[in-house]
Amino acid sequence: MSLPFTTEKQLAIAAVRRACHLTSSVFNKLVKNETLTKGDKSPVTVGDYAAQALISSMLNHAYPQDPIVGEEDATELRAESGSTLRERIVELTNEALTLDLQQGDYAEWGIGPGKAKTPEQLMDEIDRGNYGGGRTGRMWCIDPIDGTKGFLRGEQYAVCLALLVDAQVQVGVIGCPNLPADLSQPEGQKGCLFVAVRGQGAQQMSLMGANPTPLSMPPYDPSTFNFLESVEAAHTSHSTNDKISTLLEITRKPIRMDSQAKYGCLARGDAGAYMRMPAGVGYQEKIWDHAPGSLLVEESGGIVTDSRGTPLDFGLGRTLGVNHGVIATVKSAHSRLIDAVAKALSNEEGDTKSKA
Repeated sequence: MSLPFTTEKQLAIAAVRRACHLTSSVFNKLVKNETLTKGDKSPVTVGDYAAQALISSMLNHAYPQDPIVGEEDATELRAESGSTLRERIVELTNEALTLDLQQGDYAEWGIGPGKAKTPEQLMDEIDRGNYGGGRTGRMWCIDPIDGTKGFLRGEQYAVCLALLVDAQVQVGVIGCPNLPADLSQPEGQKGCLFVAVRGQGAQQMSLMGANPTPLSMPPYDPSTFNFLESVEAAHTSHSTNDKISTLLEITRKPIRMDSQAKYGCLARGDAGAYMRMPAGVGYQEKIWDHAPGSLLVEESGGIVTDSRGTPLDFGLGRTLGVNHGVIATVKSAHSRLIDAVAKALSNEEGDTKSKA
């Protein structure tokens, strides 16, 4: 008898692997070989849409009744003004759908030679990501390119896919094409897949699926403890993180990188905690930014909550709603972090009132 979610896991790995190949192709064809004007995001837009169309197409073929929460919708592409962008996306998506990667992909997932789709079909696949989320039933969650600025820099980004059942993440796969297999050897082998199934543990493997290695977070050690945090200050408050580090007497510098690659690095022990403290008033985290990564950490022996210690709630819709920030760490360090966060935020509030 097979384990629960075996087929969903295999499908998710195949979809993310294929989407990683697609996004790498977009980078090599459009970013490296085209002159970009300042602020031009067209290559990442192409990659986002094409990867979502590809993954959605594979999910729809295997599980047509499952709704999808995705980051993109095709409204702009359906307009006449979007025709050039649409043509490029259709070309790249069909190239990825029909490519014979010889990596154990399953024909019943609608991929391989002869599986190209019409532009209208691919626009519909993108729009399948418009589901509003909810508390009950199955749904898939796609982040086609997480870490857009990292992608454009040729640094860290991730292709992320999760299956949720009754608002609980059951399967999570994160593909990181540029991430070193060993962070201490940055010029070594690159390209990692992180895979987790609830109750079945977590693994790291190559993008080709080779060398699967079980993940287990090391115990709390104050002498080696440090943070993983976003590169962009707009995504997390670096100043708050610095205050928390001071309170905990952390001396190691934080590791800063884009995307959910941080969850993978945390799960394999590259750092002690992933801190994402809100940088703006009223910002709500998107569920696709944390669903697969949270399961990966939990299945590696960690815990993921918001900054108040409340579990992340994936059943409120497309955002985490009432959750405030994100803290992911090994269980033995969690209470220390929560206490330090509360004290740091209290001190910030006191400083604000004294200046008023």
